Amino acid sequence: MARINQNYDKLAAGYLFPEIARRTNAFLGSNQGAEVLRLGIGDTTEPIVPAVLKGLHNGVDSLGVAETYSGYGPSEGVTPLREALAREYGALGLSLSADEFFVSDGAKSDSANIQSIFSQDCVVAVQDPAYPVYVDSNVIYGRTGDATDSGYDGLVYMPCTEENGFFPPLPDGKVDLIYLCSPNNPTGAVATKDQLKSFVDYALEHKAIIFFDSAYSAFITDPELPRSIYEVEGADKCSIEFNSFSKTAGFTGVRLAWTIVPKACEAEDGSAGKLHSLWTRRQNTFFNGASNVVQAGGLAALSSDGKAQTAQQVSFYLENARIINEGLQSLGITTYGGGNAPYVWMKAPGGLTSWGFFDKLLNECHVVGTPGSGFGPAGEGFFRLSAFGHRENVERAVASIKSKLAI
Repeated sequence: MARINQNYDKLAAGYLFPEIARRTNAFLGSNQGAEVLRLGIGDTTEPIVPAVLKGLHNGVDSLGVAETYSGYGPSEGVTPLREALAREYGALGLSLSADEFFVSDGAKSDSANIQSIFSQDCVVAVQDPAYPVYVDSNVIYGRTGDATDSGYDGLVYMPCTEENGFFPPLPDGKVDLIYLCSPNNPTGAVATKDQLKSFVDYALEHKAIIFFDSAYSAFITDPELPRSIYEVEGADKCSIEFNSFSKTAGFTGVRLAWTIVPKACEAEDGSAGKLHSLWTRRQNTFFNGASNVVQAGGLAALSSDGKAQTAQQVSFYLENARIINEGLQSLGITTYGGGNAPYVWMKAPGGLTSWGFFDKLLNECHVVGTPGSGFGPAGEGFFRLSAFGHRENVERAVASIKSKLAI
């Protein structure tokens, strides 16, 4: 008899973003002709830059000539791209070999799939609030109990609060797998080197593994803040890092990312190199590699022209974040993030709940954002606004909030 994976039934309510879409559509259905301005889901909006577009075109053109046609590529990614990624980390003073980089179609999927090389009884700790895939994928893998008002039983939540600057405390007791994200989605907080070192020291002591999501590292403008966890000594022995071309090069729909599994990274019951070989086997078994065309675009994004042009786009989004921050602050609303990240994390005014403020913002200002509680229990009472958007739309949304929000 075929039986379902009942862990799916543990997932609390709907996935965050479909629930936002449901409420937004219900509002539009009851308000014919209304226009909604979206500062919600973190999807890029600006066109792919010319240097990267040229690389994508070259990738397509090469498939039309027998001498340059390519079929299946290596599951781990083409060598030139892996070497280019290694050089990027080399510019940070890090020594990582090209074969420690695994190219994929998304950091989101990798951060979920990486769990398959660890035992099911691993105790998992997550920043709270956190990007939903960290939690939901562990629920599906069977590493949690049922959902409660304070989160899922069996999952260790590390609360990120105003008091701790939205960087979590170390777990109480021993955990096995730790999810960290910097710059953080949703709070926009960026970890300092000392803060990351505290987790690296913990992981080395307890033989834990850190899953470090650095997908927004290109938005860090402060040179004192680390862009990779490997800038902390010893992190290569206990950390797996995820990054992506999605937000840097506008590849949210194009799909290209990478995961770093250092050969020095060591599990509690496995010697150095074991995790690297297991992830290699996993990718070779379940994955045929990212699109050859897209990898050509990724290589172009790492060229001198590509980096210069994508950096301008990153600056564009950061300016959007500044506009959002200043508009909210002019109303006396407390905000965080935005300076080194594309997200503004705001405190819901008047003691409103996160979903209560979502409905208020939608109905009064026709603006959609993301309720903080959708990212975890510690997100209650907060709200995320995204800087990804056309400048005109961002300015109109902020103007609408400033003129119509009753607080």
